Amino acid sequence: MQTIGWREWINLPELEIPAIKAKIDTGAKTSALHAFKLVYFTEDQIPKVRFYIHPLQRRSHPVIKCVAPLKEMRWVTDSGGHREERPVIETLIRMGHLEWPIEITLTSRDDMRFRMLLGRSALKTKLLTINPAESYVLGKRNNIG
Repeated sequence: MQTIGWREWINLPELEIPAIKAKIDTGAKTSALHAFKLVYFTEDQIPKVRFYIHPLQRRSHPVIKCVAPLKEMRWVTDSGGHREERPVIETLIRMGHLEWPIEITLTSRDDMRFRMLLGRSALKTKLLTINPAESYVLGKRNNIG
């Protein structure tokens, strides 16, 4: 069983995001990624979403443009009890030497401390132990990608 910390650097290779800090949150069912300027479109009869992210906390640069197939729209209740309909995408996550597909909802996380939240539904397919006293167990930012 792999141990991870309460926060980890991750890589989202299909979205061309080489490194983003994620909070591991077993209290959240769904994972969430900071996204803005969302545009929905169809390409080859496949619904897609184009969006932009700021991968670094409290910074507006760099800006990364992402495109992903739109899996569905889903109602999500945030930690403050507010309901919001969010786009859902599925993409690969790399965390250290581990890699697996996860679902991510797209939402504005500008006011949040972490640009990405990794919820328990993304964690259940891997045998992971979360050590709340540790951070970046699987490597620092320069080891990502």
